[in-house]
Amino acid sequence: MARPPKKSQISVYLDPDVTLLLAAFAARTGRSMSQVAEAALASFLSPDAEVRREAAIAKRIDRIDRRLDRLERDAAISLETLALFVRLFLNATPPLPDQASQAARAKAAARYEHFVTAVGRRVRQGPKLRQEILDDVGPDGA
Repeated sequence: MARPPKKSQISVYLDPDVTLLLAAFAARTGRSMSQVAEAALASFLSPDAEVRREAAIAKRIDRIDRRLDRLERDAAISLETLALFVRLFLNATPPLPDQASQAARAKAAARYEHFVTAVGRRVRQGPKLRQEILDDVGPDGA
């Protein structure tokens, strides 16, 4: 009966963090560190390793693309909300007589400062208005 070929022994130097990860994985799976390292090297050196790496990269790119789509949607919602508010505000605000315009400008400046402060507070604290709208409307817009 023929004996299986003997495995070759090599020496490698690993960072302490990698050694800890290797030892922890080996302990978790009930395998020796040598078996885990051999399997990892075989996987890394196999012809389909590049295909797996590409698949992992494609998965990450898809995730980033979905996040960008959500950001684009959120920006569009914000822009439409602002445009609607400005249109309604301009349509509902009558022009002021000349004698009242100076007092109105002062009041507008104070209101603007209050508005900027409120926006700053909401940005720091949350919850975000867009999330409140999504919670009220639901994910499908119904």
